[in-house]
Amino acid sequence: YGSYIGSVVEISVSGKTVTLHRVVSALDCGTVIHPDNVRAQMEGGMVYGLTAALKGEITLEHGAVKQTNFNDYPALMMAEMPRIDCFIAPSGDAPGGVGEPGTAPIAPALANAVFAATGIRVRSLPLSKHGFTFAVSRA
Repeated sequence: YGSYIGSVVEISVSGKTVTLHRVVSALDCGTVIHPDNVRAQMEGGMVYGLTAALKGEITLEHGAVKQTNFNDYPALMMAEMPRIDCFIAPSGDAPGGVGEPGTAPIAPALANAVFAATGIRVRSLPLSKHGFTFAVSRA
């Protein structure tokens, strides 16, 4: 998409409960025309990335995907999202993508945070399949 992004997830761990405190993402997407729209696209991408990381799962039954729409593959709700801080790097380059890049780094950032806090390396999604439960800090 012609953009560069990095994400960090701030968590704490108590037993097997991982509390998400904050996500920080920085994006270089070239020239930005509407910064608020760029932030909204980044945040929306992070919702779907965290959904996949925390509870999203595609399952098969008799060779077909069981999930057919958002009623059986729900995204995280606003109350389930941690605080998000988005930073946009100033740039004179050609405009790049802003929605999809927000999705890609969030699951690895969360998995790395879990590893840093617990020493447990998680290598498949959703992370809840590894015995962790998740909470969100509102502080």
